[in-house]
Amino acid sequence: MGPRRGAASRVAADDGVSSLYAVHWQPMVRLAWLFVHDDLLAEEIAQDAFVALHRRWDDVQEGRGAAYLRQSVVNGARSALRHHKVEQRYLDSATRGGHLRVASAEDAALASVGSAELFARLQHLPPRQREVLVLRYYLDLSEAQIADALGIAAGSVKAHAHRGLAALRNQMEART
Repeated sequence: MGPRRGAASRVAADDGVSSLYAVHWQPMVRLAWLFVHDDLLAEEIAQDAFVALHRRWDDVQEGRGAAYLRQSVVNGARSALRHHKVEQRYLDSATRGGHLRVASAEDAALASVGSAELFARLQHLPPRQREVLVLRYYLDLSEAQIADALGIAAGSVKAHAHRGLAALRNQMEART
């Protein structure tokens, strides 16, 4: 219907998104955080997902709101990580003149917690493997739900999960 949709459609979108918000806000923020490790950015990504869902409410199939939110959060986190890589390349090139690069406060805090090692190891995985493992073991999604959220085949989900777990296992064994 576009930006000039009818009042009934806006009310349906308001009600539907409000219901989903009550149930899925915190899980979507946590999901985003697992990818970006930044509280404010994770909230922004989740917020953008809810806004996009509201905008596209008439296009989203009934009962698919949560899946749409997950997919939006994963895509938003991907975009944020790409942006971060661009920023990082710029900062790296700017500090090559002999300037010492200091770890951020967030990096130091993550390094001090028990799960920080696992999160650090996850960051070394290819993006698709990391996404599959986070969706599988954090959100406890099925292979079909992960495939739907990432827009890939269920067989690909199995392959990425297998390769990601093998890579994590190898990293952990190499550490000892």
